[in-house]
Amino acid sequence: MPALNRASCSAKALSTIPWSAIFAYTLFFGASWCVYELVADRKWSSMMTMSGFAHCLGLLLLCIQVVSSRSATGVSARALILDGIAVSFRLASTLFYEGYLPNDKSGDHVYQCADLCSLLLIVFLLRLVLVTYRSTYQDAEDDISIGPMIVVSILLGALLHGDMDDHPVFDTLWLAGLFISVVCVLPQYWMISKSSGQTQVLTAHYIAATAVDRILSGMFMWYVRKYITCIPWFGGFQHTIDVILGAHLVHLVLLSDFAVFYARAILTRPSNSVYLVPQGYGGYTV
Repeated sequence: MPALNRASCSAKALSTIPWSAIFAYTLFFGASWCVYELVADRKWSSMMTMSGFAHCLGLLLLCIQVVSSRSATGVSARALILDGIAVSFRLASTLFYEGYLPNDKSGDHVYQCADLCSLLLIVFLLRLVLVTYRSTYQDAEDDISIGPMIVVSILLGALLHGDMDDHPVFDTLWLAGLFISVVCVLPQYWMISKSSGQTQVLTAHYIAATAVDRILSGMFMWYVRKYITCIPWFGGFQHTIDVILGAHLVHLVLLSDFAVFYARAILTRPSNSVYLVPQGYGGYTV
């Protein structure tokens, strides 16, 4: 595609984004800069707080999509349920213990407030999808089983948790929340694949914001990897940090496939919806 045509496609794609979404992006970048500059004193550990902001941004964009279109089409309620459980498990740890918080001032209240806002947005979205716009919700496509994902995540959290909170229950909940946050993208991908690879633009932005969330969180965990401890199973091997970094890597691998096809789709199909799944992906043909 010539450069002029690519620029034209990008401009048309941008025009499909409502002004409320552009305002959400502006608010995100403004709040992130203020926290990084004024609260965290430019400390690297604030990347964890920025990840919470990115997660909140993605959910806000999804809210804008559903409210502006008056439709829940393309939104997975099961993905939102998993996300809500993941945030709740994380908050169970971070509201009462400091083991997994950033060690700058943003870890005092700002990080927890970002997660609380995310939880409220998830509850609001679930009400929109399951009650307000129930008639437009694609429940036939949103049929992946999430129960086993939750059970396995809790079991793995119990087996592999660290000791940063010095409390096995809350250490388990935090790690289980991380595992659930990894698999919560699967119901949304499943729905997209069953919808012939088509999704709304702001749903794509929501998934992209999730990727930014994981990148920033992974950067923080890599930065503090020497300080994440656990009760070793073998010798002095601290397995929990490897598990945490591995979970972030798996999440990014899941999201990378989406990123490639979204970038391709946004340049070639600028409209209110984009096709993200290539022919034959997941057993479905576009």
